Amino acid sequence: MRIAFLTAPEGVEQVELTEPWKAAKDAGHEPVLVSTRSGKVQGFDHLDKADTFPVDEVVSDASADSFGGLVLPGGVANPDFLRTDEKAVAFVRDFFTQGRPVAAICHAPWTLVEADVVRGRTLTSWPSLRTDLRNAGATWVDEQVKVCDGGSNVLITSRKPDDLEAFCATYLAEFAKAAG
Repeated sequence: MRIAFLTAPEGVEQVELTEPWKAAKDAGHEPVLVSTRSGKVQGFDHLDKADTFPVDEVVSDASADSFGGLVLPGGVANPDFLRTDEKAVAFVRDFFTQGRPVAAICHAPWTLVEADVVRGRTLTSWPSLRTDLRNAGATWVDEQVKVCDGGSNVLITSRKPDDLEAFCATYLAEFAKAAG
């Protein structure tokens, strides 16, 4: 399965990109780094610059049709940048419209709020997003990983880097189920 990993050019929490990416590769999937600009994505370890990663596809040229699922890594700045990019928001929304699975961790649900795809859904996130998610019509829970299949697709969410092991195992299992 081709899995899109959507990030902004800066601000992605590196471990929330690299651990799910490694899990996808180890499971035999093809992870694809999609961003709003070509070149490289700057990873961060909280507020400190970390490694850079080459962009495989630019979101303006990408289509949800060519992916089996979408992973949205967190980081405070990353989803904030993404939610201001109309093409990134439309790309995310297309996965929900097409019924394709989506996994989001930490602050990444901010992009889901902007795409207006959380209404009626139950999810978790970094605790500071709780009010934003509730205001967007979601039910927020404080759980290590939450699977919500009460919508057009399956949505897998986690709170923080400490949840990555459960997040990776769960998103891979749910993506496999969705693929049939």
